Amino acid sequence: MLHLHSNFNNMIIVTGAAGFIGSCMVAKLNEMGRGDIIMVDDFTKEIKRRNWETKLYVDKVQRDDFFQWAEQHAREIDFIVHLGARTDTTEFDYSVFEELNVSYTQRVWSFATKYGVPLVYASSAATYGAGELGYVDEEKLAYQLQPLNPYGKSKNEIDKWILKQTTTPPLWYGFKFFNVYGPNEYHKGRMASVILHSFHQIQETGRVKLFRSHRADFADGEQLRDFVYVKDVVRMIYWFMQHHPASGIYNLGTGCARPFLTLATATFKAMNLEPVIDFVDIPEDIRDKYQYFTEAKMSKARSAGYRRPFYSLESGVKSYVTRYLLKDKVY
Repeated sequence: MLHLHSNFNNMIIVTGAAGFIGSCMVAKLNEMGRGDIIMVDDFTKEIKRRNWETKLYVDKVQRDDFFQWAEQHAREIDFIVHLGARTDTTEFDYSVFEELNVSYTQRVWSFATKYGVPLVYASSAATYGAGELGYVDEEKLAYQLQPLNPYGKSKNEIDKWILKQTTTPPLWYGFKFFNVYGPNEYHKGRMASVILHSFHQIQETGRVKLFRSHRADFADGEQLRDFVYVKDVVRMIYWFMQHHPASGIYNLGTGCARPFLTLATATFKAMNLEPVIDFVDIPEDIRDKYQYFTEAKMSKARSAGYRRPFYSLESGVKSYVTRYLLKDKVY
C-alpha cells in the first residue's frame, strides 16, 4: 500500500524493513499514525514480500542505494531505526557479518552523527556469550564480553566501536534483543523462533522436538531463555523514540527467563492440542555454543521510565498462534 506525500518532511527510516523485526516496526509506526516511512532493505527477495507490501510508506530504497539516497534527503529525516542485519547464528564466516553488521552500521552512525539525526540500532543478547558476566546492560562490560559465535561478535564489535565515538547523534539507542518471536518471521528458516518451528512440527506430525540437555544441572527442556514477543520489542523502541531518555545501550527482553518445555506446551495449548514432546540431541556444530540460560536485566530501561508490562510467554504464544500462524497472516 504505497502512500505518497507531496513533500518528504519528518520521515522515519526503517532499515531491514522487509525482515522480521523491521517489518513489525513499520506496522507499529503505521498503527501510531505514521505513514511517512522510508523502507530500506534488499527488496529482491520475493519470500519477504508479504512483510512489506501492505504497509503504509512513502518510498522503498534498496539497501545498497541507501547512503546515496540519504545524502540527498538528509534534512528531511526525523529518525533512523536501523534493524537490518545478518542474523544467522550458525554462520561461522565472520566476514559475512563484518560487511552488513559492522561496516554498514558504522556508516549509518556516521551519517546520523553528521546530520544530527536520532538513531536506534539493533544489538543482541548474543553479545553476552554464555552469560559468565551476567546479562546486565552496563556499557563498560562490552569490552569483557565473549560472544559464542561470529554473529554475536559482530554485534559486540559495533557496540564497542560506538561506545568509543566522541561525536554522536543527538540521541542514540542500541537495543540488545533477547529471544524475539512473533509474526513476520516465516522467511527465517532455521533461524526462526522455536515457536514457529513447533507450530509447523505440530501441524505436520502432532509432536514437537526439543533439544535434550547436555548438562547435568539442566533437565531436558528446562533450558531457559528470555523470550520476548515482537510486539513488545517495537512498542519499547517506539516509546524511546517518543520519550527521549538518556542515550545508551539497553537490554530488550521481558526480564523473566522461561523453559523451552513451557514454550512448547503453550504452543500446543494455543492449537487446542495435548502436548507430545520428544527430545533430540543438540547438533554437534552448535553444541559448544549453546546458551542454557539468558535473562535480560531490565532495570536500566525501567529506571529510564519504561514501565509497560511485557506479554507473558503464554499470552504472547497465544496471540502469535491464534492471530497470525493459524490464520496465515502477517502483522
